[in-house]
Amino acid sequence: MKKYFLWMIACLPVLGWAETFTLRQCIDTAYVNSMDIRKQQLTSEQKQVLYRQAWYNLSPSVSGHVAENLSFGRSTGVDNIIRSQNISNTGIGVNASMTLFDGLAMKFNIEEAKANKLASDANLEAVKRNVALNITALYLDVLLKKELATVAAKQVEETEQQVARVNAKVEAQRAPAGDLYEIEAQYSKDRYQAVQAENNVRLALLNLTQAMDIAYDRQFDVAPPQESELEEVLLPERDEVWQTALTHRPEIIQAQYSLQAAEKALKSAKSAYSPSLTAQAGVSTGYYHQIGAENTAFGKQLSDNFSTNVSFNLSIPIYDRMQTPSHVKTQQLNVENARLLLEQQKKTICKEIDQAYYNALAAQSEMVSARQAERSSSEAERYATEKYTAGRATVYEYYTARQTYLQAVSAHLQARYNYVFKVQILEYYMGL
Repeated sequence: MKKYFLWMIACLPVLGWAETFTLRQCIDTAYVNSMDIRKQQLTSEQKQVLYRQAWYNLSPSVSGHVAENLSFGRSTGVDNIIRSQNISNTGIGVNASMTLFDGLAMKFNIEEAKANKLASDANLEAVKRNVALNITALYLDVLLKKELATVAAKQVEETEQQVARVNAKVEAQRAPAGDLYEIEAQYSKDRYQAVQAENNVRLALLNLTQAMDIAYDRQFDVAPPQESELEEVLLPERDEVWQTALTHRPEIIQAQYSLQAAEKALKSAKSAYSPSLTAQAGVSTGYYHQIGAENTAFGKQLSDNFSTNVSFNLSIPIYDRMQTPSHVKTQQLNVENARLLLEQQKKTICKEIDQAYYNALAAQSEMVSARQAERSSSEAERYATEKYTAGRATVYEYYTARQTYLQAVSAHLQARYNYVFKVQILEYYMGL
């Protein structure tokens, strides 16, 4: 019911009952719908079942039995004498058995099952973080495309106003007709770019909904970002990212628990060298019925035939065709393999952090340069507009400056969103 409720809440915008998705809603919806997450959740539930069963194995096993036997001809009667007779015999009993000592194998099995469960949980967390990172990238891409579409729409509006001004000048014979042709051509180009920008927004929204595994609808949209979501935070030190990642990354935690599970499995395998002691107890009774003869009452026979038994069984391993040594050797190799996988995972994480860190540094410097370029081109565009309005610059000069400014605005927007995403990747590695 909880998953169903989350899915319904997340899908309200698509159903038309809400208008926008926040980043948190996008991620939550992807969590509910992701097949990878659902499969890993099933795996974790299976590991939990195995962990519980490992504990149950400590308890005794109890079974009951009821048997009905028919004998014809010579058979043993209730007095334990063999004679020619037809007899029916009903047997009832309850047996219990319990392992008292098995070289601590069950203890190590419990610890192994627990480690496997924790490793599976860590793997589930890793899958969730991968989904969240992918959704965040697509969400930021939608925001970027919307910003670029806004810039393109504003450019169309400004160009349309310039068309009206130039047309008025041409009609008043204060500007050549060629200026009008140029401005109208630019207006058509700006409208084309605005249409492209709107299409890019729809495609970005489509990519996001597909990653969320929901049906795309034109009513679907994302909420305007909170200022904190686009905050230009300072980059942490690389060593700090390393240390935090090696402590908190679910991939590292999963590999550590897998190593623990392999070590416990090795101890469990070695326990087969030890003797094992089991205890058994049971109660039983029976009823004999001799056909064609007088028989003792049913209840009295059950009481008279009631018996109990207790036994202990000590098993000492001597030779099992080398199965135990082979099993131990296999588990030793599994431990070494798990240890190598842990070291490999650490090295992989460190390499990925290096790549992500220097990508973030590059994105930061690009953003600073793009911001400065936008400021400079803004001043150049303002100056060109003043000259064009005063009649001291051509339409071509004005629109060259205008296009340079718009390109700088677009570059700054892309650099800013790229930097935010690169920081998100670093936080992803730090487990934040």
